[in-house]
Amino acid sequence: MSNQRRPFTGFLSSLVSRGVDDATWDELYETLILADAGVSSTAALLERLKQRAKEARVKDAEGLIALLKSQIASDLGGCQDGTALSTNGAPAVWLFVGVNGVGKTTTIGKLAARYRQSGCRVVLAAGDTFRAAAVEQLGMWADLAGVELVKGAGGADPSSVVFDAIQHAAAIGADLVMADTAGRIHNRINLMEELAKIRRVADKAAGTVAEVLLVMDASTGQNGLVQAREFTHTAGLTGVVLTKLDGSAKGGIVIAINDELDIPIKLVGLGEGVGDLAEFNPQEFVEGLVA
Repeated sequence: MSNQRRPFTGFLSSLVSRGVDDATWDELYETLILADAGVSSTAALLERLKQRAKEARVKDAEGLIALLKSQIASDLGGCQDGTALSTNGAPAVWLFVGVNGVGKTTTIGKLAARYRQSGCRVVLAAGDTFRAAAVEQLGMWADLAGVELVKGAGGADPSSVVFDAIQHAAAIGADLVMADTAGRIHNRINLMEELAKIRRVADKAAGTVAEVLLVMDASTGQNGLVQAREFTHTAGLTGVVLTKLDGSAKGGIVIAINDELDIPIKLVGLGEGVGDLAEFNPQEFVEGLVA
């Protein structure tokens, strides 16, 4: 990955050569903004960091870098909240939402393979009924993972497809339903109303909506915070899946989402392979960000 794509490269080089002085904090502020941490979240982070640095009398680069990593990891500690399965005998239902092209279908496929291998009986719901390619792609993942797929006719009401999938899962004693939904722009009222309907209908089916996961591209920038806010309002997000983290040295949007919305980052996509999906680990994330 090129240095130009690493927001912290210049800051760390400057810090090592010069040490900690008044200009350090301005440079760190700019670096965090470039990493997509957001203005208010960056200001709050630096306030905590300055206080800790003062108390610890940190003067050198090594000390400040260690303190920075420790502070971010500590702030993100609440993000270590694993995905939930139902405990009441009904199938758990996970709804996957987000804009186009972020990797919702691929994420579902990877998770289907993981849970099938662990012994769960999984049903996939092809809730993106307006793109035949999306249904076909989800079907390929279902075949690869060895799980069932419930789909409707082209242009069918996505709520009905999700409902049918949950009812089928309950009838066969499945453990988990993962529902794909069409990519939707968060400021399109009609699309968000459709998503709200999917959530309402899913709540009425014979399962338990345990997760509503926003799938987001790691390089999305501060627009990701707006997305998370709107999708939370519409569908009640329980967590975020951050994809394409391998292709971006940024990812500071994690800091902003955690600070401003208190929504946990649950999973991160690290590549295209079926196994390239991991539980979010704050320490590993920080090591990758501040590199």
